[in-house]
Amino acid sequence: MIRAERIHKSFGEQKVLKGISTVFEQGKTNLLIGRSGAGKTVMLKILVGLLEPTDGEVWYDDTNFFTLNKKERKAIRQQIGMLFQGSALFDSMTVEENVRFPLDMFTNKTKGEKQNQVDKCLERVDLTGSNDKYPGEVSGGMQKRVGIARSIVLEPKYLFCDEPNSGLDPKTSIVIDELIRNITVDNNMTTIINTHDMNSVMEIGDKINLLHLGELAWVGDKNQVLESENETLQDFIFASPFLQRLRKGALKQ
Repeated sequence: MIRAERIHKSFGEQKVLKGISTVFEQGKTNLLIGRSGAGKTVMLKILVGLLEPTDGEVWYDDTNFFTLNKKERKAIRQQIGMLFQGSALFDSMTVEENVRFPLDMFTNKTKGEKQNQVDKCLERVDLTGSNDKYPGEVSGGMQKRVGIARSIVLEPKYLFCDEPNSGLDPKTSIVIDELIRNITVDNNMTTIINTHDMNSVMEIGDKINLLHLGELAWVGDKNQVLESENETLQDFIFASPFLQRLRKGALKQ
């Protein structure tokens, strides 16, 4: 579990986050949604420790992250997996080398132990046999799966995903969503996803946090979205005429 308490963040005179408090639950996919400029990316960077809040606290289970010293923060970070928007793979490294990279950086495992862990993670994302390929030789969806394998190779307690479906076609996006959801449940991880993808919201939104102009405007789950009367949520979710018709039809049933 990760808990945010009264998170404020300002850059000079600009107030980006204005007292956000919420809980990201273990074993669930916790989504951060909102329009561009709502504060999602800044919030994600604060949660993962890349930015310091102007005020407020971030708790990893029973630990207040921003009261820790450098060594103590490193110990928390070693329990974090990160899936970047563009996958952020090393082009000069093979798939296997990309996935093994965190093991080389942060562990003292033997070569054999590392190999077993890499193979296990590649199997988990259905990439068995792709070890020796380079990122440029595989599709965007496969690159994303390599990124997921790398993000879980250290068996993290917490997983952060920044726009995991960016640049992917709808079918591939569904595959990535299901993979993240299954990994979250199977490993009982606390997963936080920054997304604009409405399919992700409706399919894997165990807990949805809507940010609007730096404030927490709505909290709920995928089953509550269509019935919510929150105007900010409606404006965001049902921006297109098609979705507006879909909502009206669902409410009539």
